[in-house]
Amino acid sequence: MNATTNGPGGGTVVGRPGWEAVLVWVGFPVLGALAGLGVGPLADWAVDTSWIPDFGPIRFIAELPQPGGTIATIAAGAVLGVVLALTAEGEVLRVGVGPSAVTLTRDGKTRTIARGDVSAVFTDRKELVLVSRSGLELAREKSDLAADRLAAAFTGQGYPWRPEGDPHRDQYRRWVPDEPELPAGANAVLRARATALEKGEHGDLVELRDELGKLGIVVRDQDKRQYWRRARIGG
Repeated sequence: MNATTNGPGGGTVVGRPGWEAVLVWVGFPVLGALAGLGVGPLADWAVDTSWIPDFGPIRFIAELPQPGGTIATIAAGAVLGVVLALTAEGEVLRVGVGPSAVTLTRDGKTRTIARGDVSAVFTDRKELVLVSRSGLELAREKSDLAADRLAAAFTGQGYPWRPEGDPHRDQYRRWVPDEPELPAGANAVLRARATALEKGEHGDLVELRDELGKLGIVVRDQDKRQYWRRARIGG
């Protein structure tokens, strides 16, 4: 099975490879069931071992009547595996590349970007980036999708794919507090974003990136450091 499929209207959809989807949807429940199978014997061993403190849930599992107890733990493990598979599936980025627009879908949410707004498309490490004609980033999405498949999808539809990467990479400079060349308010946003970066607060990072975009500032992260450049507001 292929990671790239034909979409509606002559478009192309790039998503998780078929073998990986099978591995997730079959492997996670099977591993969960096997873990459930081993829970009972492990609980029995823990209860019979003097140096392990008596812990209520462990004793509860050890005292489950058999074979019903084993069946229950296997079923619970399989269900947990399905939940993990659902979570993993939701985190996968699906990229639809059509003649008139690009769609980015993750966790049931879809963003649409008009083709006419896109001046460059490239990968930056493990991220897919679309840049506007003014130099602002239209999207920066974490992705494990193969770069060659993304390149084929975008070039096949005539989008400006940049195999060399970010055409603006030489314009970035490292942010330092109270940078005098930044517009009013940008330092405060970058300061808040630095805190979010240290704490790994992804939602705040995205929101604050958007706030910087409104000020005409593009930011990228590397090793928990922020690098910025200017863009032209309004194209």
